[in-house]
Amino acid sequence: MRPFQLTRTLPEDATGAALRADVLHGLTSTPKSLPPKWFYDARGSELFEEITRLPDYYPTRAEREILTDRAAEIAEATGAHTLVELGSGSSEKTRLLLDVLPAPLTYIPVDVSESALAGAAEGLLADHPALLVHALIADFTRVLELPRTPGPRLVAFLGGTIGNLLPAERAEFLTSVRKLMEPGDSLLIGTDLVKEESVLVRAYDDATGVTAAFNKNVLSVIDRELGADFDLDDFAHVALWNREEEWIEMRLRARRDVTVKIPELDLVVSFTEGEEMRTEVSAKFREQGVRAELGAAGFEPSRWWTDAAGRFALSLATAG
Repeated sequence: MRPFQLTRTLPEDATGAALRADVLHGLTSTPKSLPPKWFYDARGSELFEEITRLPDYYPTRAEREILTDRAAEIAEATGAHTLVELGSGSSEKTRLLLDVLPAPLTYIPVDVSESALAGAAEGLLADHPALLVHALIADFTRVLELPRTPGPRLVAFLGGTIGNLLPAERAEFLTSVRKLMEPGDSLLIGTDLVKEESVLVRAYDDATGVTAAFNKNVLSVIDRELGADFDLDDFAHVALWNREEEWIEMRLRARRDVTVKIPELDLVVSFTEGEEMRTEVSAKFREQGVRAELGAAGFEPSRWWTDAAGRFALSLATAG
């Protein structure tokens, strides 16, 4: 099996420093909030995998359906010899693209987790021994510098993760991605679509409580990493549809008056009974809006595919 290359672009303590900064900012703001990226420690990742198997959580299955049906079209349309995946995680769905993209092929997974990158690379190379893998330990929301690889390149941002960014953040992110690309390179992006409120809320508030445990896991991360004394039973999981903004919000609602100490930040935080802290925004999209946002960032939208039920979309755009 060919060895893979792994490059760290983040300082060793970058994750810890970012957590401290995000918690300090979020818990001293009004209203309080925390970024969703802190759900995903080992336990949070396990819980999310459980969520993707729940009957009401459709995005993962819908996106896989599109990739299964359209991977060959994507390969033909892009002719990519380098696949860059932002927020690659386990790279599970990426296999559908790697199976059809032409050789020789280079894969550049980008993720903050070294263990996730190493595990995914080893698994992929076992199945694709000729694949060149250059993994980057990096935060895709920051300025990236990609290694020199054969073009054209296909940059993939799957899973609907772009919906976790607020509109101004999305614009900044898409513009930064465009700057990474050469004319003729392509962007493949996954977006969950606007649909009935009941369908959306059930996807983020399952009856078995898995999503609630996933939401509360952010408190466990803060307890473990920053020495805080959050009691998860003091907070209730809330998922609601914001019709005006067309996004789902996940929140944690204090069941009573709560005071939390966070020694690593020398911080004491108070919650009043009923106070809500936002932990995730998951924007839902319409085709016209996606095309407009891509165009504003310097892309030329070219293809739009949905699953059979019209729940989720993959957009392909070229760097203009």
